[in-house]
Amino acid sequence: MTPRPSDQTRPPYASPQKKPHGLSPLPAWVEAYFRRTADLRAALRLGALVVWVPLSVGFEACLLLVPGTPKIRWTRVIWGVLCRIIGLQIHVVGQRVGTVGGLKARQRGERPVIYICNHMSWLDVPVLGTILPSVFVAKGDIEKWPIMGLVSQIGRTIFVSRQRSTTGRERDEMIRRMVEGDNLVLFPEGTSSDGSRVLPFMSAFFAIAKLPRLKEGMDKSLLPITFEPGMTPLIQPVSLVYDRLEDLPISRLRRPVFSWYGDMDLGPHVWALLKWKRSRATVLLHEPLDPDMFPSRKALAQAAWKAVSIGAAELRQNRKPTVIKGRFNPATLPVNFLPPSVKKAKRILDRTASFFASIRIRL
Repeated sequence: MTPRPSDQTRPPYASPQKKPHGLSPLPAWVEAYFRRTADLRAALRLGALVVWVPLSVGFEACLLLVPGTPKIRWTRVIWGVLCRIIGLQIHVVGQRVGTVGGLKARQRGERPVIYICNHMSWLDVPVLGTILPSVFVAKGDIEKWPIMGLVSQIGRTIFVSRQRSTTGRERDEMIRRMVEGDNLVLFPEGTSSDGSRVLPFMSAFFAIAKLPRLKEGMDKSLLPITFEPGMTPLIQPVSLVYDRLEDLPISRLRRPVFSWYGDMDLGPHVWALLKWKRSRATVLLHEPLDPDMFPSRKALAQAAWKAVSIGAAELRQNRKPTVIKGRFNPATLPVNFLPPSVKKAKRILDRTASFFASIRIRL
């Protein structure tokens, strides 16, 4: 009996038992084992997040009533544990300029810091929140989200609507936070990207660091709150890249594992990420920029973008990252950024100055 033409053209793996899964050379049962293991890993991590986030955020809500820096320190613990739960390691290159901050830090002359970073994903928040003692500035839409909105409010996030009618109020709120001891994290791209490049920075985000000067005779109510002389915030550019997945360098095809942008749904993106066993983010901290040394906020934005862009490109190409030189007066930096030989002397001098200042106030 002559076989039918359809039988002659049928490929040898047409049987359901022998058909390979995609392009994988592994047997079907091995692939099924790894899929089930990944699903189980994601389910366990999701369960851990469901337990950790409400408990930790609830405790932080209690710390809001406590003066000082405990709430700032605890926020870093929240994000650090969250990164551990999802298997995300953080590799830091360079040195952070700002300290934990607080009102006492401002009183002894420590300038606030605005960290400027590229933005790719919701993951940027826990990564930066782990290593930077600061609060985030986010778009106003997040405040209305069912769960994330409440968590962000307890985390003292500053929400901006980017509308002309509320620009002045939002600017004053950010300045007030920095005067009272907070540092800020800004994403001046204005949106998240796929991670293949750093989008141009919007100079409007730098307005709080480069306040307009009121001319003689102008209404001072235009700037109801401002910085004391010598206390304008420093700008520290930060490059962030997700460069390892299962201990292997990230290729362009794997960037969507981390990048969350456009119309991507959050739920499926989180679930897919939780399936991976290990990943790594590298944070490159560049030297700071002093806004007083730049003629305009556009020049300041361009200098920050250049540092962030160069650092991110080097990290994406798996090259040794370079800390971009900044423009600043070393005498105005916090003590933790100075060389070890100078730290101790400056700390003693600062405490001595604070002591005599307190005596002068009492007299």
